[in-house]
Amino acid sequence: MTHRVNPEQTLEAQGITGLGRVYYNLLEPAIIQQAIVRKEGTLGHGGSFLVTTGKFTGRSPKDKHVVRSASTEGTVWWNNNAPMTPAAYATLKSDMLAHMKGRDYFVQDLFGGADPAHRLDVRVVTELAWHSLFIRHMLRRPDAQQLAKFVPEYTIINCPSFKADPAR
Repeated sequence: MTHRVNPEQTLEAQGITGLGRVYYNLLEPAIIQQAIVRKEGTLGHGGSFLVTTGKFTGRSPKDKHVVRSASTEGTVWWNNNAPMTPAAYATLKSDMLAHMKGRDYFVQDLFGGADPAHRLDVRVVTELAWHSLFIRHMLRRPDAQQLAKFVPEYTIINCPSFKADPAR
């Protein structure tokens, strides 16, 4: 069920190991099929995929943290972004990666922006198939040749089942 991916840029190559099945760059029909099998939603009239997002549909501003480092110190608006130490980030990342072990994930390699001189090459890893479908419509999709040599500049991990331990 995997689709196209640069073989040198798998999640394992990024140090994200021990996962269950990883679906790379599935196209919409395959994503929707997986989402239906996983009971993440249903098909509506005309083929639209319908989901119930639940009670919390956004991100709380108080849950937004930025690693405070030499590279972010002078470029982040700290009045509106809670600082996080590099050590706290490392602990959070480690806890999340441990939580992800053995679970299936969906990967989309996408472009943020149209102009190659200014775009960001972004990898989005999602726990839910429908989140993979959603992000495919938010960012630009590379063609097969671009996917074959895609190297992510940024990786976003979307794992809603993970609950961070605030004490850590």
